[in-house]
Amino acid sequence: PFQVVGGKVKKPGKRGRKPAKIDLKAKLERSRQSARECRARKKLRYQYLEELVSSRERAICALREELEMYKQWCMAMDQGKIPSEIKALLTGEEQGKAQQNSSKLAKAGKTDANSSNP
Repeated sequence: PFQVVGGKVKKPGKRGRKPAKIDLKAKLERSRQSARECRARKKLRYQYLEELVSSRERAICALREELEMYKQWCMAMDQGKIPSEIKALLTGEEQGKAQQNSSKLAKAGKTDANSSNP
């Protein structure tokens, strides 16, 4: 009544898992569908990475151009010349500070004038 298989005692009966009858066509179709989805995910991943690389390359080019501009400015200043862009920045900042100071003075004058009048 008992069988010994590989050192284990097997009881006769209907317990345990039966080898399921697998529909081969359905299994093949699931496998194909899974492969299609995997290829689609791979394609999307590569598209994303390519876009990332191209955006980083553009950023690198812009930074190199900016660095070259600063090098030119430094060379010009070493020769005792002030680049027009820096002059514009400096005069723009000075004008901005002058405008801020004048507006602060004007506001202070208005509050003083208002407080002195009853």
